[in-house]
Amino acid sequence: MKTMDRKSKIFFLVFGLLIAASVAASYYRYIVRRDYIVQAQADCDPATEKCFVHTCDPATETCAGDAAKDTSYYQIIRRNAKHIPLCDPSAEDCAAYVCPEGERDCSITLCDEATLAKEGSGDVCNDPTQYTIDHPATDEGASSDTGSSDGSEPDAPQATAGE
Repeated sequence: MKTMDRKSKIFFLVFGLLIAASVAASYYRYIVRRDYIVQAQADCDPATEKCFVHTCDPATETCAGDAAKDTSYYQIIRRNAKHIPLCDPSAEDCAAYVCPEGERDCSITLCDEATLAKEGSGDVCNDPTQYTIDHPATDEGASSDTGSSDGSEPDAPQATAGE
């Protein structure tokens, strides 16, 4: 009977040490080294790239009621967390959603039929050629825009980049 108690104590001690070592190793990897992949949706230019197209669904989301505002174009970026700068991704000088040349564990995924099936998001792909035909770039639109929301001048390239 005493040998069983001793064997049980040794078993639980070893088992407890293995769990503690596993928790410590995971903490070190994910919290200290930040060694994991982050996947995010980044802005995409539908006139030049084959983007994922998300259209607002009134049944599950709050929509603006305007097709242009309710449609967003995005690409999927996967990047190692240790290389992502700690900044606001919506700030202009933040490069959180950019893959620098030569960086390992960083990839940008554009839309194609295989990716759509894999992602299973219900979104569709755009065709840059068709987008350019449907949304011709006009210099009049850029010069007639007098009040951009970000405070930049109307003829600056940044004023029309996201639209």
